[in-house]
Amino acid sequence: MDINDQFPVIFESCRLVKGFTRTLFCDIQRNSYRFIPNELYDLLNNSRGKSLDEIKKSYENKFDEVIEENLNLLEQEEFIFFTDHPEWFPKLSLEWDEPTVLTNAIIDIDPNNPHDFGKIWKQLSKLGCEHIQIRSFKEYNIALLEEIINKIGSLRIISIEIIIPYDNSRIEKDYIDFVDRQPRIFSLILHSAPENRTVYLSENKMGNVFFSKEILFSKNQCGKISTDFFNVNIKSFTEAHHHNTCLNRKISIDAEGNIRNCPSMPQSFGNIKDTTLQQALDHPDFKKYWNHKKDEIEVCRDCEFRYICTDCRAYLEDPQNEYSKPLKCGYDPYTGEWSEWSTNPLKQAAIKYYGMEEMVANKLDNSFTGQKII
Repeated sequence: MDINDQFPVIFESCRLVKGFTRTLFCDIQRNSYRFIPNELYDLLNNSRGKSLDEIKKSYENKFDEVIEENLNLLEQEEFIFFTDHPEWFPKLSLEWDEPTVLTNAIIDIDPNNPHDFGKIWKQLSKLGCEHIQIRSFKEYNIALLEEIINKIGSLRIISIEIIIPYDNSRIEKDYIDFVDRQPRIFSLILHSAPENRTVYLSENKMGNVFFSKEILFSKNQCGKISTDFFNVNIKSFTEAHHHNTCLNRKISIDAEGNIRNCPSMPQSFGNIKDTTLQQALDHPDFKKYWNHKKDEIEVCRDCEFRYICTDCRAYLEDPQNEYSKPLKCGYDPYTGEWSEWSTNPLKQAAIKYYGMEEMVANKLDNSFTGQKII
């Protein structure tokens, strides 16, 4: 059959996200994306259910070669395919749900103010939370960390990401042996290290050791928006259509034991010493930000990255507006360009409001704490 009689169909795992200046073609099955012009988005979006010949005629045959060239290119990259029966390929649902009350948690630890992890693990497990990030901005003994993890016992907690300072008194084998002994460890990140290096311990991307020269000293370093944190997968893509992908189904305990949405958020919902996680969750304000999706956030709603990007609500360009763009985002969807967020004149008032002047002056902005590990 002549290709002009066939129908171009976008693979349902390939999703078009139109931004102000360009469109993102997301392959949420292969975890990749590419850019296409908005004009091509309009062509594809307005041509659903039309044959190639009908598409050309709708453009009055003015751009036949251009249309066919672009569609052929997308077919070669396996973003679209041609078929005689487009009705055979149903739409992919973008609904999102999880069978648990919580999906992830952040726990900040301080060697001088230990938490009762026996109690914490039981509460998290009861709420269905399977993925945990443990952070320390102070040196923390590996033996103490091992005691913390061992208290999990047979509880159903699947993965733990640990972020602690590099210890000059230890050798690499100490860290490797620690991770090998603890199969729940998703990754061990050693900040303030002398070099950037990764030790891959397994092929399944679990249990690796990352050495980072980045200096971490405060929860204020959380919340940076970067392409390094983009999640191009069906789980986070569908969640982003309905929820805030950073705070949804998350709970945190800061170093002092205060229960928060994340350690950087200002509101506390009690202290773990005298408040259960369930009681904190039952507070009428706790889930306030869970449904703040990117389509509602100023500027972000015009961005082509909005369904694969994280969204910090702790630090905002306008601290008085809960729907303001994340402070630590340097991307401008109206120009399609990235820049250093901390030097933007329009962000200086917010930087001062959050007391980040020293952090910004010393270029100590963090690039990985507080991110989901699922």
